[in-house]
Parts: sequence; C-alpha cells; structure tokens
Amino acid sequence: MTKQTYHYNQIYIWLISLTAALGGFLFGYDWVVIGGAKPFYEPFFNVRSASDQGWGTSSALVGCMIGAGICILISDKLGRKRLLIAAGLLFSVSAIGTALAGTFWEFNCYRIIGGVAMGVALNLSPLYIAELSPPEKRGKMVTINQLLIMIGVLLAQLINWQISLADTQLADDATFELIAASWSGQNGWRWMFAAEAFPALLFFVLMFFVPESVPWLIKNKEEDRARTILQKIGGNAYAEDSIAEVKTTLKEGDFGQVNLKELFQKRIMKLLGIGIFLAFLQQWSGINVVIYYAADIFQAAGYNLKQMMLNIVVIGGVMVLSVFITIFTVDRFGRKKLLLIGTSAMAILYGLIGYFFFIDLGGNAVVFAVLANVVFYSFTLAPLLWVVLSEIFPTRIRGAAISIGALAHWVGNFTLTYFFPAIRENLGWANNFWLYGGICAFGFLVIYFVLPETKGKSLEEIEKELVG
Repeated sequence: MTKQTYHYNQIYIWLISLTAALGGFLFGYDWVVIGGAKPFYEPFFNVRSASDQGWGTSSALVGCMIGAGICILISDKLGRKRLLIAAGLLFSVSAIGTALAGTFWEFNCYRIIGGVAMGVALNLSPLYIAELSPPEKRGKMVTINQLLIMIGVLLAQLINWQISLADTQLADDATFELIAASWSGQNGWRWMFAAEAFPALLFFVLMFFVPESVPWLIKNKEEDRARTILQKIGGNAYAEDSIAEVKTTLKEGDFGQVNLKELFQKRIMKLLGIGIFLAFLQQWSGINVVIYYAADIFQAAGYNLKQMMLNIVVIGGVMVLSVFITIFTVDRFGRKKLLLIGTSAMAILYGLIGYFFFIDLGGNAVVFAVLANVVFYSFTLAPLLWVVLSEIFPTRIRGAAISIGALAHWVGNFTLTYFFPAIRENLGWANNFWLYGGICAFGFLVIYFVLPETKGKSLEEIEKELVG
C-alpha cells in the first residue's frame, strides 16, 4: 500500500482516531491528577507513613493491572469497541466516587475502579487506532493518542494548580495540620478528581458512534461490515486489498475464535519478551517518579507549595509540546532510532540530576534538568512503546499479546510508584536518580541489539517478517 494508490478520507480517519484517543486523554488526566492532589488529600486522610503514601499514589495501578488482565482474556473475543465503552463508564464512576470519598479506604476503592478503565484505555485505544489507520499514517495516528494523553496530563495539572490558587487563605509554608483544616484539604482536592467526570461521560457516549476494529471484524467473519468501514477510509480498491492482506495472516481455524496457546510459541514468546522489556523500561526509566512525586522532588529542591504546583504545570506543558516532535518524526526516522536517542539522553540527564542533588545544588538546575528529561521521554519512550506494541504482534492474537505488554507496563508502574518512598529513604535522591540513569543505559543497549524497525510497513508485512 502506498500513498499514490489510495485516496484516504482524512476527516473520517481523524474523527475515529480522536474519539478513541479520548481514552488516552482520560488516562492522562487520571494518571497525574493524583500528583497535584497528593499534598491535600494526604492531610485530609491523615496519611503519614511511607507505605500509606505509596498506596494512595499507586492504588489505581492495581486496577490498571486488572484492566490489562481483562483485555488479555476478552479483547480478542469481544472486540475493542465494547471494552472502550465500558472504560468510559468506569472513568465516570471513578471520578465522581473519588471526589465524594469520605474515608481513605473508599478513596482507594474508587481509584482502583478508575485504574481498571486506565488499563483498558491505555491498552486498546492505541491498538484500535493502529488497526484502522493506513500503514503510512499509522505511526502518526497512534501518536495522536499519546498527544491526547499529554493534553490530559496538562489539563489535570492546570486544574490542580488553579484549584490550589483558589484557596487564598492557605499559606505557602502551611503545615500538614493547617492544610488538613483548610478549604484545599477539605474540599479542593475533591474538585480535582470531579473535573474528570465530563470528558469521561463524553468518551462513553461518543464510542457508541465509531466502528469496530477492521481486523477484528474480518477475524470474526464479519467481512461485509469491515468492507463498509474500509471503503469509507480509502475507497473500494483499498477495502479489497486490505481485506485480502488481513486474510493472508489468518489461518482457517483463526476465524471466529482466539487461540491463546499460540502465545507460547517460540517466535511469539520472543516478541512478547521484547514488548515486556519495553514496557518495564518505559516505567523503570523513572519518569513516573517525576510525575507522581513531582511535589516531593521540587520540595527537596527548595520550592514552596505554590511554586511546586506551578512547576508541575510546566512539566505538563513540556510533555504536550514534546509529542509534536514524535508526530512529525516517527514515520520519517522510525521507531528504533528515536528510542535510542531517548534512552541515551535520559541516562545522561539522570546522571546530572543525581549529581545536582549530590552537591546540594537544587533550585533551577534541578528544574531544567527534569524538564529536559521529560522532553526526551515524551517524544520517545512515552508514545513509541504503544506504537511498537501495536505493530509487532500477529493479527490473530494481537489483542491478547498487547494486553500482556500492557500488564507488564502496569506491574512496572506499580512497583516503581509503590516502592519509591522506601527506595528514596534508603538510597537518597542522588543514588535514586543514578539508578534510573543506569536502567536507561541498559535499555539503550537492548534496543540497539534486539528491537526491529517497523516504520512504513503494513501490520501484515511486519507479521510476515517477524513471525513468518
């Protein structure tokens, strides 16, 4: 398939992709809203121990693992669309429930419900977009999902910041007890979570109006529905060629059923190994420490409460702008080259951040190094994990395989986030960041020697090359 052969309905492709990417937007909001709310809900619930702090920050990630597990079992059976609709509903319930929580137990229960939605959305939104996008546009369109994630991140940080500014009676150097008694400690953090309800309900409604994944329809013997969708995307010739190409990757027994045993074949296990490694690398590269514990990092660097909230917003803005680099480079330079650039730069920057803490430099030096680190993460590891995962697995088990990669992602996220307070206490700030730098350097080596390049190839071409 080439650009010269088909004339694509750009508006239709963008509408489908943006609707699905609302799942990414909600993931982004839910992912980081906890970081800005943390200085306020912890005093309200009297959260003081490192274990409780870690649990409050990471409880949603338990739900994420459950959501990814659900996708392993049923995403290839029920399809992408139905599960994304369910995710929209769960996002809505979580936003309202978390905002109304009266106890720390209730708070975490609703965070876990939202986590299930996050696990489904982060898994299936990029997969859905990849399966409906033409090959030469797929990298860009899947990266749109990452752009919406980062916009969700930025919006959460802006809302958190503005809500914190609304409490004009709260002093910049307020103590734990004063925060607990303030409007921010009693009610402000609740509005941070409640603000997610509107886009969650919008996503829930809009997902009813988009089509199901074309490869999934063909696999489940609904070729006529698939043909209608493909004709809307690229015309009759594109539809027939796409259907024929998908069929070449499916065995007779693959139609209408899911064979999870195929996940244990040697060639598939190799691809799963690549996907699982990249998922853990994306998490243990340490960026979520910057996201979830930004307030603690900037406090250690010498900033007060309101300065910390503003710095967190700046991080979100940098993340959004950085994704545009990916959009304009991923289908030109390829996935592997960008990942090598990102991991090498992050290794160096973590070394610098650790050094700044080691010599007690703090202040703007830490902020600038953290922002530079966020830039490289945001246009490489953040979006490209999902681009690569959406491309390297065979059609017949793609949903289950990506879900395994997503589950690994959430296991990595949970372990990093939950244990960070204890790791920080034992290693100190400098050694903690040097540890992440070493992980990024190791990731660079693995990517260089193991990861294949997939740019510009159809999903079926990639499957033939990698699996045969």
